[in-house]
Amino acid sequence: MNFFIINPNAGTNTPSHFQKLITKIKEDPHCKIWETTAPLEAYEFAQKAIADGASRIIAVGGDGTINEVASALVGTYIPLGIIPIGSGNGLARHLKIPLKINKALQIAKEGTPQKMDVGILNDKYFFCTAGIGFDASVANEFAKGKGRGLINYVKATLITIFNYQPIEICINEGNKEPVFSLTIANANQFGNNAYISPNSDVQDGLLEIVKIYKIGLLRAFFIAIRLFKGTIHESKKVEITAATSIHVKYKKEAPIHLDGESLMTTSQDLAIKIMPKALNVIC
Repeated sequence: MNFFIINPNAGTNTPSHFQKLITKIKEDPHCKIWETTAPLEAYEFAQKAIADGASRIIAVGGDGTINEVASALVGTYIPLGIIPIGSGNGLARHLKIPLKINKALQIAKEGTPQKMDVGILNDKYFFCTAGIGFDASVANEFAKGKGRGLINYVKATLITIFNYQPIEICINEGNKEPVFSLTIANANQFGNNAYISPNSDVQDGLLEIVKIYKIGLLRAFFIAIRLFKGTIHESKKVEITAATSIHVKYKKEAPIHLDGESLMTTSQDLAIKIMPKALNVIC
């Protein structure tokens, strides 16, 4: 049986849009649908679906919902299906899963599972990107807002950039250095085709470490242009290296994001590594 875990608050979809989606899913008599009402409920539903013998578990939502469902599936044989209806849909875009619901639904039900790498930061999984610095501050600002969608993300970015101060970090026991941001990329983008690491591959057993050096407001504007043009790796203010693990010393109780979802650090030490081909994903 296919289990669908749906986040009705994802993206900017209307109630009628969700009802059409649920009606479409119910055309298959061999499915079960659960709708989330609270954070971490998607993870709990996924665990229950595993216990109930699911053949496929399909996450319907944005990168945050996908993260919760996928986190329960790491290391299992059960494949993850994705119907992207979030604000950014970074992992779905990287995997070239259609944003049109009917096409994504067909792939989720009939597509062939492939193994992909999984990132882990301390004790939490990420599948697309993790980061500290500017993008984490934007995610934190976005989480405070009431609305979702690209427009609200742009608003959060503008609010953040005019008040933002670069952070100081130590990488792999090196010297303390100021940076604009540090992103750990498994996939190639944040979402909305903002390519933070254009050459990342979720099947190569590597993470890309994207360090943007300390920059001013004007330079940040040009970096943003490169982000959407897919040329950020060509900037002299950006350094991208590949690794299987990285240790970052930052600070406690500071913003961090995993797949766009805002969290706060609980330690000064961030241990990050790759788990090669630890998740089955349908794409």
